[in-house]
Amino acid sequence: MAVTLVALTIAGSDPSGGAGIQADLKAFHQFGVYGEAVITLITVQNTRSVTRVEVLAAELVAAQIAAVVEDVPPAAAKLGALGNAAVIEAVAHQARGFRFPLVVDPVMISKHGMPLIAEDARVQLIAQLVPLAHLLTPNLHEAAALTDQPVDSLDSMKDAASILRDMGARNVLIKGGHLDGPALDLLLDADGQFHQFSSGRIDTPNTHGTGCTYSAAITAGLAKGIPLPVAIARAKQYVTEAIRTNPRLGHGHGPLNYFAPAPE
Repeated sequence: MAVTLVALTIAGSDPSGGAGIQADLKAFHQFGVYGEAVITLITVQNTRSVTRVEVLAAELVAAQIAAVVEDVPPAAAKLGALGNAAVIEAVAHQARGFRFPLVVDPVMISKHGMPLIAEDARVQLIAQLVPLAHLLTPNLHEAAALTDQPVDSLDSMKDAASILRDMGARNVLIKGGHLDGPALDLLLDADGQFHQFSSGRIDTPNTHGTGCTYSAAITAGLAKGIPLPVAIARAKQYVTEAIRTNPRLGHGHGPLNYFAPAPE
């Protein structure tokens, strides 16, 4: 009988299904791993806007993590939106006992501009979660917020990645989707080597959930024991195709095509 591999997402809920835990679970499934989810916050949103964010009690988040890890331990896990310092502290307390790789996607703001983390939580994120990250996956804006310096070019991406490695992250992937030209991402690995991942830019507003999906697909790869650069390359290929073939749902920033084939 084949072994069922498990991946865990600890993130917020998007009722429109395009981002957060809903996107993560769809990506896990498409990459052939069993997904389980711990909810950290609930949003009221659709493709047009986010109008409300309610963060769950830190104790409730911690209890969810303990329950699933004790009974159905994952082979890899990822973090998404956590909401506030109390939840970050509770998640970090649990994550210190993880015996599997943790992907930290430092989600700070929604596609619509709504903050998904309290202002005072950035310090806790840096102090408590960055050092636990097997892989940290900030976009340009998040990398700038974490390093307190502009990140708007390949050279500044390299500088930011080095700073974040010095903060304790084992590997750092800075997503350069907001740069001009091709969509270029930069990995600084645990051996101090840089790797670049590039894809053509697709002109569409339907990119809701791109970051969540990317980090979830990487997490699925790690759960399957795939080397990190290969997991990233496959995840990027999947996300690119999911954007290209998006189903054009909603009237704002629509979701990706989660039925896009996962690369072998």
